[in-house]
Amino acid sequence: MRFDMTDLRLFLHVVEAESITQGCERAGMALASASARIRGMEEMSGVPLLERGARGVRSTQAGDALAHHARIVLGQMEQMRGDLQLYAKGLRGQIRLLSGRAAMAHLPEALQRFLVDHPTIDLDLEERQSPDVVAAVAGGLADLGIAADTTDTGSLETRPFKTDRLVLITARDHPLSGRESVAFRNVLDEPFVGLPADSALQGHLATHAAREGRQFKLRIRLDSFEDICAMVASGIGLAIVPDVYATRHQGVLSLGVVSLSDTWALRHLLVCSRNFAALPVHARKLADYLAAG
Repeated sequence: MRFDMTDLRLFLHVVEAESITQGCERAGMALASASARIRGMEEMSGVPLLERGARGVRSTQAGDALAHHARIVLGQMEQMRGDLQLYAKGLRGQIRLLSGRAAMAHLPEALQRFLVDHPTIDLDLEERQSPDVVAAVAGGLADLGIAADTTDTGSLETRPFKTDRLVLITARDHPLSGRESVAFRNVLDEPFVGLPADSALQGHLATHAAREGRQFKLRIRLDSFEDICAMVASGIGLAIVPDVYATRHQGVLSLGVVSLSDTWALRHLLVCSRNFAALPVHARKLADYLAAG
């Protein structure tokens, strides 16, 4: 039974995406070539590795076993490559980093400095919901992740990255605009602009509203903080967003920014890994860089 590195990477992409089509796109392969490789892997192993259905594919028990070993093999190969390259000219490698939405606003400056300091290291950055970030890192599908501490990180190792404060934003002429702070429970009668229902932040806010025995009056859901800020500035409703986004758009859109007095409004963003010490050397460098602020 002979699987090469391309086979293993392709199989993990397919398992993660639950789709051969999306998996081959992530692997940078043509669909026909990827399908042939998957069939060849199943023929060599003598058992089905994927269950195919109308909505995609799922790994069988044998496929789960293969995915587990593939993550170990690919991780060890990356670590070996990184460690050996310490002896070559420059440090080369590629890092896969997944980030929750709140952390994405903090990343450009930090990553720009890292990439300038390490010109031979490439970065594959993807935005996901914090629970999905944790699941992917735990499953070996990414080297590092950044998630809010409101998400259970399970057995992952974590290091602090940034502090993230949630604030209330209003139109500039709204009665609350001049307030220094307000409690969450005191604004729940207002109409809100929010994120999609599957957003980790929206779920976080809905949980705290439920604890007050209340519900959000959501007039509209939008998928970006920039669009949310623009909608709030036009007077459609209030919104709760990370302060980094509120500050970024406050002057341009004439927003009012009000602190939330609730203790849960202060969140901590965490760098996550299955095992920092076992990361390839270039990924360890990025983890140290992010944790150093």
